[in-house]
Amino acid sequence: MRTMGKFYSHLQSPLCKPLVVLFVLFSTALILIVSLSNLNNALAQEDGRWYVGDGAKKDMYVTYKVQEQDTNAGRPFDMTIYFKEYNETGKYWVAPTFVVDQGRVINGTLHLSDLDLTALGTSQIPPEMTKYRSAYSSSLKWLSSFVSKPGQSLTAQYWGKIASIGGSPISPTGKASITTPAGTFNTTTIVFHKGVDNTIWIKDGFPYPIKAQTYADITTGNPPIQYAFELLGTGQGQPKAPESQQQIPVPPLEQRTERGTYIISLTWEPVTIKAGNNTKFGIIFYDDKKNLVTDVGYNFAIVDANGQLFYAKDNQLASDGTAIQNVVFQKPGPMTVKVLISQAGASGPSNFVESGEFDIVVQ
Repeated sequence: MRTMGKFYSHLQSPLCKPLVVLFVLFSTALILIVSLSNLNNALAQEDGRWYVGDGAKKDMYVTYKVQEQDTNAGRPFDMTIYFKEYNETGKYWVAPTFVVDQGRVINGTLHLSDLDLTALGTSQIPPEMTKYRSAYSSSLKWLSSFVSKPGQSLTAQYWGKIASIGGSPISPTGKASITTPAGTFNTTTIVFHKGVDNTIWIKDGFPYPIKAQTYADITTGNPPIQYAFELLGTGQGQPKAPESQQQIPVPPLEQRTERGTYIISLTWEPVTIKAGNNTKFGIIFYDDKKNLVTDVGYNFAIVDANGQLFYAKDNQLASDGTAIQNVVFQKPGPMTVKVLISQAGASGPSNFVESGEFDIVVQ
């Protein structure tokens, strides 16, 4: 008691009173800071914040069907990403990934940045996976330009605006329940208008959007798909890669050009393309209403699975809207036929790239 009395008397001394006041003010300020921090955290949790990579966990996998305008001329493919482990030193996810395209399976390992799931340059992928990595960047992680870590509120007025002139901002617009092959999800819709409405559906706490449907920005014609995807499946544990089952395309094949202005039809005979034998390709050019287009200037090329040029004919003319190219393949394997329209009808040289790509298999 004597000790406590002396301590109390000491606090009452003229020299100690200023220290007591400072201590009380400091304690009050500290409590206020902690309270404001807790309030901000509570508000953030209430509003909900999302970024590309939100909710990514070790041993988690996702499988998507992806369609991207500049990949395989917009033909869909499946992509599975497995978050195997997190590299603390490099701050990235080690993500074994496989792509299934027309029955063909391509394997690689992506290194995905913790900031926004960018596929880093250290990723270990074969050359044939390069175009699918590009498609991944232009579709599944496209939103990271607006919502990288730590993200933005799902109730914000808007997230940003795309660089091109015109159109509306990219904005959360409300809640929606959507169903994909992976199940039914409660999502927030992200919408931007550029000629037509573009919509992306996001689930809070899930690393990628659940679904997206966006369109190319064009001034005429019907806008084609820029990119689209939907979640096919998700779960825990390393998924088993399927065995390749090569699907051999059969003629005729048809492809709408990037801007939706023309339709290119490709046929060939004999139907079974064999190395060492002549294959006669037939090409027909239509407008977007399926009317024949005359006086078409075009380039014709064939590349192998690694993108190496095998055959090329430039400055060709299809005066009546049809053309024939004869090709002898030297070896079997997958190939891609590329047809680029340089002019059509009386309009003269085209100001835009209009092309179609067709995958074939040489036996």
